[in-house]
Amino acid sequence: MERVTKMVSERPVVIFSKSSCCMSHTIKTLLCDFGVNPAVHELDEIPRGRDIEQALSRLGCSPSVPAVFISGELVGGANEVMSLHLNRSLIPMLKKAGALWV
Repeated sequence: MERVTKMVSERPVVIFSKSSCCMSHTIKTLLCDFGVNPAVHELDEIPRGRDIEQALSRLGCSPSVPAVFISGELVGGANEVMSLHLNRSLIPMLKKAGALWV
């Protein structure tokens, strides 16, 4: 859990993902298309990725990926991010975090 906390504090937007997950790909594409440069951690490609995935599950991420953190706070997975986008609160949240300059 401490490792996750440290990782999410290093950048305004952090995504925990798996390289084979289509929903993770969708969320990464959405944020990058906005101009966000998120830190992306592919849990199936990094050492101790399974431990991080278990920590994300304990934090309430279900499914565990994608898990999106903005300003160090868990936003949620694909459903939560898309809901924020559709109700027009995602971009203001990204601007407040310093992830967007526009």
